[in-house]
Amino acid sequence: MAKLNVVDVNGKKVGDITLSDEIFGIEPNEAAVHAVVKNYLANQRQGTQSAKTRAEVRGGGRKPFRQKGTGRHRQGSSTDPTQVGGGVVFAPKPRDYRYSLNKKLKKLALKSALSAKVADKELIVVDEFKFQEPKTKEMVKVLENIKADKKALIVMDEKDDNVVRSAHNIPGVRTALVSTMNVYEIVNHYTLVLTKAAAKKIEEVYA
Repeated sequence: MAKLNVVDVNGKKVGDITLSDEIFGIEPNEAAVHAVVKNYLANQRQGTQSAKTRAEVRGGGRKPFRQKGTGRHRQGSSTDPTQVGGGVVFAPKPRDYRYSLNKKLKKLALKSALSAKVADKELIVVDEFKFQEPKTKEMVKVLENIKADKKALIVMDEKDDNVVRSAHNIPGVRTALVSTMNVYEIVNHYTLVLTKAAAKKIEEVYA
């Protein structure tokens, strides 16, 4: 069982928390993490790229210049890919890049990402975030206090608009809920910041 300090918004220790080895203490499976991150990025692709093949570009009605005597290579159509304004060879077309992975693999990848954060001492547990109103300066100060002032992902158990809006304009800082966090964002941030309630909810959901 991993035992971590619980700090308040001033960075002072206010207790400790014991995290389940089943979720936060497994041997990270890099292959699973790679597969899930690759899947996430593929699913974000719009797939709207498009170019015209030689059959779709305008022109090609007549031979552009005579066969012999010009000193140029012979050419039968202005739509040929070797010509300026010609078609594209194997032109990309709109397509759907989405594909799915099984739940067991995604669950393993998430546990691996969380366990890696604990092992690398990149996980911080905060007692709670409380803001009377959205204040970016206050959030910056809190992150500095808990030593998470670099690229950080803040995960909460329930949405708090004041916290979300306070962190929204800070470069490299993102907020998420336990239900919406994903492996890509966990590994893509230097520090994972969990509220105490979020840590408990993760154990309940992914046990």
